Amino acid sequence: MPLLPLGRALLGAACMTAWGDFNDAAPLPDNSVSELPSAGQIALDRLPGAGQPMPAALGSISPDIEQIAAFLDVVFGYCDGLIPVRGFVDQGQGLDTKPHNIWVPADRHAAASLSAYATWAAREGSAVYVIPGTVAEQGQARAEHVLQMQTVVVDLDAGDIAAKLAHLVHHLGAPTLLVESGGRTAEGAAKLHVWWRLTEPAEGEDLARVCALRGEIAEKVGGDLHFRSAHQPIRVPGTVHQKHGVQRHVTIREHHPRVEVELPDFAAAVAAMPTMPGLEAPTAAPGANRPGLDAVLTTPVREGSQDAWTRFQGASAAIGHFVRMVHEGRITGDEGWKAICQYNAACLRPAWPLDRLKVEADSIWALHVDRNGPPLLRATAPPPSTIPAHTLGVLLDDTSPMPDDLIGPRLLTPGGMLVLGGAPKVGKSDFLISLLVHAAAGAPFLRFTAPRPLRVFYLQAEIQYHYLRERLQQLRLDPAVVARARDTLVVTPKLRMLLDDQGVPLVATAIRAAFPDAPPDIICIDPIRNLFDGGPAGEGENDNAAMMFFLQSRVEALRDQVAPEAGIILAHHTKKLSKQQVKDDPFLSLSGASALRGYYTSGAILFRPDEEQTERELHVELRNGPGLEPMLVDKIAGRWVEFDRRGERLVRQDIGRKLDAERLRKQDVILGILLDEAAEGRLYSTMQLAEKFENKVGLGSKHTIRERLSVLATKGFVKFRRDGTEFGLGVVRSRFGYLCVEGMTFGPEVETVDPQTGEVTTSARRVLPSHFKCPQSGNCLDVENPEVWVYPEGVLDDLTPEELGLTPHSSPKTTS
Repeated sequence: MPLLPLGRALLGAACMTAWGDFNDAAPLPDNSVSELPSAGQIALDRLPGAGQPMPAALGSISPDIEQIAAFLDVVFGYCDGLIPVRGFVDQGQGLDTKPHNIWVPADRHAAASLSAYATWAAREGSAVYVIPGTVAEQGQARAEHVLQMQTVVVDLDAGDIAAKLAHLVHHLGAPTLLVESGGRTAEGAAKLHVWWRLTEPAEGEDLARVCALRGEIAEKVGGDLHFRSAHQPIRVPGTVHQKHGVQRHVTIREHHPRVEVELPDFAAAVAAMPTMPGLEAPTAAPGANRPGLDAVLTTPVREGSQDAWTRFQGASAAIGHFVRMVHEGRITGDEGWKAICQYNAACLRPAWPLDRLKVEADSIWALHVDRNGPPLLRATAPPPSTIPAHTLGVLLDDTSPMPDDLIGPRLLTPGGMLVLGGAPKVGKSDFLISLLVHAAAGAPFLRFTAPRPLRVFYLQAEIQYHYLRERLQQLRLDPAVVARARDTLVVTPKLRMLLDDQGVPLVATAIRAAFPDAPPDIICIDPIRNLFDGGPAGEGENDNAAMMFFLQSRVEALRDQVAPEAGIILAHHTKKLSKQQVKDDPFLSLSGASALRGYYTSGAILFRPDEEQTERELHVELRNGPGLEPMLVDKIAGRWVEFDRRGERLVRQDIGRKLDAERLRKQDVILGILLDEAAEGRLYSTMQLAEKFENKVGLGSKHTIRERLSVLATKGFVKFRRDGTEFGLGVVRSRFGYLCVEGMTFGPEVETVDPQTGEVTTSARRVLPSHFKCPQSGNCLDVENPEVWVYPEGVLDDLTPEELGLTPHSSPKTTS
C-alpha cells in the first residue's frame, strides 16, 4: 500500500539497505599480503620486459595486449606507484588454485608485464583483476594503501543494463571507457564496466570523494555497491573470462580517449542525477562505514557528497527506521509519516520535495512488506466487530461435533501448541522424530493417535544433514508406517538463523514450497533456544516479555502466514533440578520464563528418573482435556515402547536391580562358557558343567549353576543334544543330554573336498539340539527342526532388553 502525504497508509519496516537498516553485514575482504600465501606471489623479474616476446597462451583465447594497454592508459596513465594485480580462478572450472598477486609499476612497461601475466593466467584458468589505484610498495593491497586514483567506475551486473547505461550517459555524459566484463545477466545481456577518467589523479580527501561517488552512482542505478571501497578489484579488458569453462574476452566496447571530467563538476552531476525510476532501495556494500542511528537522525547532510554520508543514504536510513517502528506496531502510520517529514525538513540540506520523499517511502514499504509479510497495525481503537464474543446460551446450545484432535487424546489440537521438554541427551529429539513420523503416517504411537496422515513440517536446528539422515535410517519402524510418511513429513537440516523478522518469511516460504497444494497440519520447531528472538530489546528466553514476544510475534505469526489452524510443537530444554523436584512438578523444569507454561495448550516432559537406567518417564499436562497418567517408556531395538508400570518394584528397588544385574551376569558367563568350551572340543551335561566350574568366574556353587541352567533351559536359551558320537562322544544316558546353545560350533574348522570339482573348503561343525525342556511341564521333548532355534511362545515379552539380544553371546531372537 503506498504512503499518502497525510500518513493514512501503513508503513512497513525498513528492509532497504544493510547500511540504512543498521544491521551487521559480512565485510568486503580487505586483503593484504599477510592474508595471501607466499607461494602465490609472482616476482616481477620473471615477467618479460619491454620489447621481449611473451609466451603464447595454451588456451583457445589469448589475451589482447592492445586492449590491456588502452585500459592501463585510461586507469593509470597519470598515476605514479605500483598497480596491484590479482589472479583468481574463475568459478565452475573444477580448479582449486590459490590467488596469485603481482605489483606492476605504472610506467611504459606496464602493458608488457601485465600481458605476460595475463597469458600465464589464461593457461591456469585464472581471471586477471586490478585495484584501480596505485600503492607505494609491493605487498600493499588494503584500502588505506591506495594513494592515487584517476577514474570513477560503476559495475552494471544485473537488471536492465541498457536502460541503466542510458540513464548514466544522459545525466553524466559519455564515458571514457565502456567494457564488457565477459559475464551475462539472467536475461542474457552483457555486464558492463563504465569508466570516466579524471583530468588528474585524486589523492587524500579527493580519493575518499571518488569512492563516495562510485557508491552513490551504484546506488542510483543499481550497480555493484562494493566499489565504495578503494581496494575493490575489477577485471582487466583484454584478459580472458572463464567462468564455468566458457571462455570470453573482457572486451572494450567503446573507447573515447579524449573524454575527461573535472572531479567537482562530475560530483555535482552525480548529486543532481535522480535514482532510476522503479529501482528498489539499494543495498550497501558490506564493510561500508555505518553511523549510528542517533547520528543519522540528528546530523544534517548536504547535497554533493559533502558529508560522511549522502542525502540519499540519510533519507533511506531515517525512512527505514520509522517504517520499522510502524511495522512493529510501536507507532501509527500517521505518526510515522510525520516523523519522516520532520527528518526531511530538519536534516536534508536542501530538503527533498514531498513527492520524491513519498516515492522513496513507498518503495521501501513495498519491498519490506513483500519480504516480511503483513505488518502489525496499531489502530487508534480496535474495531469492535473483530473481537468474537458469545453469550452463555449460545455456548450451551452449541452441540456441533468437536474438531478432531491432530494428535489425540487432546495432545495437539487444531491451532494448539504442544511444548515437549527434556534435558540434553535424554532422547527428546529422537522421541519427537518417532512421534512426527507416526503422525505423518496417521499411525498410533504409544498412546497417541492421529485421525489421518498429517502434513508435518519439522524445522530443526540441532542435527546436521548427514547425521539427521543417519538417525532417520536407524529408526526401526513398521515399513508400512514409513511408506505412508515418506512425502508428508518434511525435515530441515541444522539451520543457522533466528526466527526473527527476516527468518519468519524465509521459513514461511520454505513451508509453502514443501506443501504447495495444501497447508501443513503441524509445524514443529526444535529447539526453541537455537531459533529464539526476544524482540527489539534483545532479551533472552528467561525474560517473560521476550518469551511472549517470541511466541506471539514469531511463532504465531509464522503459523498465521501459512496455516492458521495448524498445530505447533516446540521442543525445549529443561533446567537442572533435583530428581525429587522433577518428580514433584515436572513442568517447573522447563527452561526460561514462566510465560511459556501459561501460554501452551499442552506440555510434555521426558526425563530419566534414574541415570543408571535407560527407562524414561513421560509426563503430560493438557489444558483442553483431562491429564494423562505418567508413562514409563524406553527405546528397545530402535523402537519406543511403553512399559507396564504395575511391574515396577515399589520397595528395595536398588537391591532388586543389583540382583537382576547379577543374574544377568551369570547368564552371560554360563552361555559364554558353553560356547568357548565347545569351540575347544568339549561338551558338558548339566551336572558335569556345574561341578567343573563350581566357584569359578563368580558363578557360585554347583547347585547355583544347576539352578541357573534350569532357568535358561525353561526360557529357551539352552537346549540339549543326546547323541554325541558325531563329535567323538558317547550317547548321554541322563534325562536331557549335552548342553547346547544357539550358534554353538565344535572344535576347529574341518576341511571337506567336493567329489566332483575337488574344491577344498573349511567349515565349522555346528552343534544342533535334539531335545528341549518344555516350559509348561518341564519334560524333555524332541526338537522338530534343529536348524531353527525356536523360543517358547510369549517368553520374549518378559525378557529384559539385555536378554532380548543386547548381550554379546546372542543374536536377535524370534519366537514361535
